[in-house]
Amino acid sequence: MSRQPKDDLVSAQPYNESPLCSYDQLLLPFQRAEKPRSRWRVGTEAEKFGVFRDGSPVPYEGERSIRTVLEALADRHGWFEEQEYEGGPVVALRRGDASITLEPGGQLELSGAPHATIHATCSEFRGHMAELRDISNDLGIIWLGLGFHPTATQDTLPTVPKLRYQVMRHYLPTRGAMALDMMRRTCTVQTNLDYSDEPDAMRKLRLSLALQPIVTAMFANSPWVEGRHQGERCRRARVWLHMDPDRCGLLPFAWNPKATYRDYVEWALDVPMFMVKRGEALHHNTGQTFRSFMNDGFEGVKPNLGDWETHLNTLFPEARLKKTLELRGADAQDTSLVSALSALWKGLLYDDRAMDKVEALIEGWSYEAVEAIRPEIATSAIRTNLYGRPVLEWAKEILEIASFGLREASHLDRHGEDETIYLKTLQYLIDSASCPADRLLEKVDPKAELLGEILAHAEVHTSSQKSKAHQETVTSPPTASP
Repeated sequence: MSRQPKDDLVSAQPYNESPLCSYDQLLLPFQRAEKPRSRWRVGTEAEKFGVFRDGSPVPYEGERSIRTVLEALADRHGWFEEQEYEGGPVVALRRGDASITLEPGGQLELSGAPHATIHATCSEFRGHMAELRDISNDLGIIWLGLGFHPTATQDTLPTVPKLRYQVMRHYLPTRGAMALDMMRRTCTVQTNLDYSDEPDAMRKLRLSLALQPIVTAMFANSPWVEGRHQGERCRRARVWLHMDPDRCGLLPFAWNPKATYRDYVEWALDVPMFMVKRGEALHHNTGQTFRSFMNDGFEGVKPNLGDWETHLNTLFPEARLKKTLELRGADAQDTSLVSALSALWKGLLYDDRAMDKVEALIEGWSYEAVEAIRPEIATSAIRTNLYGRPVLEWAKEILEIASFGLREASHLDRHGEDETIYLKTLQYLIDSASCPADRLLEKVDPKAELLGEILAHAEVHTSSQKSKAHQETVTSPPTASP
């Protein structure tokens, strides 16, 4: 059962505006998120790059722009526009429990509703892409499912007018040489999972951190930089190695089986903040940790629970604990593999016996050994070695465990298929000793600048039917229908 906050911890004010008066309040976002197994759901967030057919990025403003796409989605498909402040530009859409938001370089992200089955996740994403289809065709826009922008330079990308992004653009480059690339030239697919209580949350966090570099390798899908292959299969993974070390990485403290919410809080307290927002007033305070802010305030402003939750949103580890456990280590993908990521994680972490199998698999793994292979993962993906075995071999075992977990759940679609159907494309790739980037590179000469070829084979399909181009790219069994 979820624990509710004590009356003496939260005032009569709205939750987010309640003053932070005690350490125990810092635990509330995690405690409030706890759910019984019967209410566990899976959320999927999928980003994509919008480009014109000449490969140039789509601007934020203008007749053919990201803003035009957002407005058309609102007009035609019942999404509601959201501004960051009254009278400000549109930066997001919402419909029910789903939202569409923008990353700093104009990447379009669907944050799907929480679903009980991957069948529903697949249906939602295909519906989203179908809604984009006519709008995008009218505007001459195509959407790319890649982890790193294949053509753009920093100066050609749009700027999204969101207050937090202004702070990040100035601060993060002081903390990591590739920070701007992370913000503006990377895309990801993310899976969000629920947890029942503190031991369950921390166990899932520990296991997912250990597996995350393997999953990154399995989904490696960013081989091009500015129109050329530079010898990497996962440029996005390379970028994340050169980001702010205070707020990124594999969280060594969480590898301890005895780690608790308080360990996560202690780490988060010592990460510098981005800003404090009160109404339309923005206070930049990138030199201050949240611990200092809680003790001393900033420019006369005292912290509240909303500030703490905002701060938790500015932490970017490979697995992040918030109202859900967010698994953040995979490149953006084409439609057939978006659902595969969520199916994989659900199979691994939503069945107790599957988690036992994961623990047995990674017994003896250390943070230091797994951290050490991350640079090679960016280059070689599944060909990297870990503990004397290719990552490919570990990936095969991970897929077997995930399939076991999904079969145990036995969530069937209308055709009587369980959720293992969403692993078929991924299984095909692993069986053929490939990652998505390998398949792309087979179709595009790695030594040539073939813009048209890159765009053709990296496009996210905007209907429920796979195009001939995609079938030739992946050459896999048919993707499951929702």
